[in-house]
Amino acid sequence: MLRKTSLETGNVYHIFSKSIAGFKIFTRERNFLRIFDAVKYYQIENPPLSFSHFIRVDKSSKGVHLRKISNYPGNKQDKIVDIIAYCFMPTHIHLVLRQLKDSGISIFMSKVLNSYARYFNTLYKRKGPLWEGPFQNVLVESDEQLYHLTRYIHLNPVTACLVDKPEDWIFSSYREYLSISKEKICQYDDLFEIFPEEYKEFVEERKIEQRELAMLKKLMLD
Repeated sequence: MLRKTSLETGNVYHIFSKSIAGFKIFTRERNFLRIFDAVKYYQIENPPLSFSHFIRVDKSSKGVHLRKISNYPGNKQDKIVDIIAYCFMPTHIHLVLRQLKDSGISIFMSKVLNSYARYFNTLYKRKGPLWEGPFQNVLVESDEQLYHLTRYIHLNPVTACLVDKPEDWIFSSYREYLSISKEKICQYDDLFEIFPEEYKEFVEERKIEQRELAMLKKLMLD
C-alpha cells in the first residue's frame, strides 16, 4: 500500500520498518539474502529480468545466487531510489534512501515489503501480515546529519549485542563503506567522501556509548 503523504523527490530519508509484534523474520542467512536481493532489485524502475530469474540459483556456480542485475548500469533514469545505507536486523530493517522519482520510495518499499512477506509466509507456511503497518520515515536535512545517521545504523547490531564489531555483521552496508565487501549497492559518492580508516574510527568511537544508551533506555522503559 502506498503512503497517503508523499515524500519529496530529491530528498534523503531514513526509512524504518518493523515486523509485527517484534516477530523475528530474519533468522537465517537465506532470509537476509532474500531481503537484500529485493532491495537491490526493486530500486530499478524497469528491471531487465524478472525477480524470479534474478534470484534463481546457478547450479554450475556451486549454489551461489546469480545477481545479474549487479552488472546492470542502473543509470539515474532507470532508478526510482538511491540506496545510501542499510542494515537488516532480526526484527526490523533500516534504509537510507534518496528519492529519484515521484512516489519512488513508496513504490520501492511497497514492492520490497510485499515481496518479502510473500516469500516468508510461503516458506514458513504462515498467513497474515508480516509488517507492523506502513514504513516510518524521517527527512535527513543535512550532510552532517546523514553522516551521523549512517553510523547509528551501522552500529545497530553492536547496540543489540548481536556482534561486538560492526564489521562482523554482514547484513549491513558497513562493510561496503569500509571497502571490504564484494557487493556494492550504495550510492553516496556525491553526498560525502568515505575514507575507510577514518570512517571506521568515527564509528568505533561511538560504539560503547550507543550500546550503553540503548541499555539505559530499555531499563527506563521496563
